[in-house]
Amino acid sequence: MTQTRALDELTVGETALVHDVLEPDSGDSEYRQIARRLGELGFVPGAALEVISIMKPGGDPIAVRVGATLFALRRREAQLVLTSTQPQAQ
Repeated sequence: MTQTRALDELTVGETALVHDVLEPDSGDSEYRQIARRLGELGFVPGAALEVISIMKPGGDPIAVRVGATLFALRRREAQLVLTSTQPQAQ
C-alpha cells in the first residue's frame, strides 16, 4: 500500500516517486510559477527522487536528487511536491 506525503515530510535517504505537483488555487502567482518551474525541472508524476540532505536547524533547504540531477529546494517549494512512498517495514 502506498502513502502520499509532501516532499518536505520525507527523511534523509528516503526514496519516492513524484505523485503530483500542487498548483495553488489561491491566485498566488509566485506559487503558481514555482509549481510550473518544478515541473520543468523534472518533478513530474512518476519521476523517482531521493532526499539527500536536510539542512539543520530549520530543515531549509532540502537537497533532492531527481534522476541524475541534484536540487536544493526551499521547504515551501518541497511542500508543493506530493510523493508516493512504500511504508517502511517494521
